[in-house]
Amino acid sequence: MSTQEQRAAAFQALHVGDPFVIPNPWDAGSARVLAALGFKALATTSSGFAFTLGRLDGNVTLDEVVQHVATLVDATDVPLSVDLENGYGPEPENAALAVSRVAEAGAVGGSIEDYDPAGHLYDLPHAVERVAAAVEAARGLGWPFTLTARAENHIRGNPDLEDTIARLQAFEAAGADVLYAPGLETSAEIRSVCDAVSKPVNVLARPGLTFAEIADAGAQRVSVGGALAWTAVNALAAAATEIRDLGDFSSLGDSSHLREWLA
Repeated sequence: MSTQEQRAAAFQALHVGDPFVIPNPWDAGSARVLAALGFKALATTSSGFAFTLGRLDGNVTLDEVVQHVATLVDATDVPLSVDLENGYGPEPENAALAVSRVAEAGAVGGSIEDYDPAGHLYDLPHAVERVAAAVEAARGLGWPFTLTARAENHIRGNPDLEDTIARLQAFEAAGADVLYAPGLETSAEIRSVCDAVSKPVNVLARPGLTFAEIADAGAQRVSVGGALAWTAVNALAAAATEIRDLGDFSSLGDSSHLREWLA
C-alpha cells in the first residue's frame, strides 16, 4: 500500500498533467471496481453515499462520512477526494474541521460548497472565509491536501455565470487548489469559467458533452457525481420491475468479473 503522502503527491500531480476523469464510487465494492478499471483517483459522492444509508442527499453526518472515507481508503490504493458538502456546518471552523477529520481518515482531497442545506447560498464574504479556513486546515497537514472550492449557483436555482465566476475567482484568491461549479451546461460556459481563473477546474459530466469537449473547453478534471450510482440503481429497479411484472429474469447479471475486479 502507498502512504497517504504518496497518494497526496500523486493526486496533486494529476492536476498538472493531462485532463482526467475522477469517477465517484458510493461504496467499497464500486471503489474497487473503478480502481481495477484503471482510474487514477476517486471522489466520494454525497448523494450516492446517502443512498447506501437509505437517505436523501444532505442527510448524513460528518462522523458517518469519516467512517465512509476510512472504508474507501482501505478498499483501494488510489487517491481519494471527499465531497464535504458545506462542511457539515455554516461556520468557517466547520469547514476546517471537516477537512481535518477526513484527512485523518486517509483522504488526500476534499471539496467545500458555498450552499447551506437550510436553503441559501452563503454571502460571498462568508463563503470566502469558509474556504480560507478549509485551506488553512489543509495547509496545516504538512502534505499536499488538494482543496476544491465549489460555487453552487447552477444547481441551486441561480444560474448566474457572472456571479459564479466572481465566486470562483474569490475562492482562488483564498487559496483553493481546484475550482468547481457543478451544473455548467455548455462548452461555452465551461470555457468562460476556465478562462477566468488560473487554477485547475473540475467539471461535472453531462450526457450531452463528451470528455474531449469538456477538456477542450479548458477543464482539468471531470467528475460524475452520483450518476454512476443512479446508473446502477436504475438497472436494479428495471430488472426487479421485469421480475415483478413479467416473471422475466433475463436482465439479471452475473459475477464473472468479480475475481478480476476484486482480486
